[in-house]
Amino acid sequence: MTGVELRQLVYFVAVAEHLHFGKAAEALSIGQPAVSQQVARLERTLGTALLDRNPRNVRLTDPGTRFLPRARAVLAAVDQATQAVLETPGTTSPPLRLGTCSGLGVRLDDFLSAYGRLRPDVQVELTSTSTRARLERVAAGQLDAAFVRGEVAVDGVELVEVWRDRLVAVIPSEHPLARRVSAPLAELAELPLRIVTQRTNPALVERVLGACTAASRTPCRLEHDDGPVDTLLASIAAGPPSWTVLYESHARILSSARVAFVPTDPPMYVPTSLAVASTASSRAVAPLYEACRAAAARTRVQYRTGRI
Repeated sequence: MTGVELRQLVYFVAVAEHLHFGKAAEALSIGQPAVSQQVARLERTLGTALLDRNPRNVRLTDPGTRFLPRARAVLAAVDQATQAVLETPGTTSPPLRLGTCSGLGVRLDDFLSAYGRLRPDVQVELTSTSTRARLERVAAGQLDAAFVRGEVAVDGVELVEVWRDRLVAVIPSEHPLARRVSAPLAELAELPLRIVTQRTNPALVERVLGACTAASRTPCRLEHDDGPVDTLLASIAAGPPSWTVLYESHARILSSARVAFVPTDPPMYVPTSLAVASTASSRAVAPLYEACRAAAARTRVQYRTGRI
């Protein structure tokens, strides 16, 4: 980008993360006027306002929101190039300690592939725990990042939505709904719903029950099941008609001729966020967000190929 200076990106990212010029200047250990001047020059170079300033607060404009991840990616690339020059032969980078959640399926594979291309020098250590434990470990510095679903919050942790996972209904392959392009929730609600307990996966249970209630006057007949997925699918295939839901990204790595994976009508989605420490540097997290964007883009292409 002609005319854009690296320090301008550093200053802009700092202001965007703190949403405060004074706090950004303090974090950068420089004077506030320098931060204000360089961000203003960046905006003039780009020909658009990146920040909306008023006496009470600072917020990102729409162009600023779109520009922020790209600015982070540029800074991360500079760090990677610098690290490649400075690395001592025989030394290794610290691992990425990543918390995962159930049902990521192809999403996790796509993320790891993209991250491996961005940071081939970094090994990834995966940890699977409850949502609360994942967030607390991120806040405590025991995890570098974690995937979480639903609306959750922990002090000291920043959550950025990285994609939305579509849910598909799992029904016996011999059931009439299995031959439909999509399964109406009003008709699914007439069958027993086999699903994990609220404590195990609150985001999933709340989304499904809320959607069923909105689509049908018939309350869902719940049969809680926290067992392995393969056992659940076998039970649905063999027993009286019932159904469950899976994240489509998970369903894509499963195979069973005795059950069908059918999108719901209306469709249901659950947001997935990447959790990082609020104090994490933008350069450290930029490769993570970039890998998430790559994984989300790949899955969008897969969704366009049709039903499961």
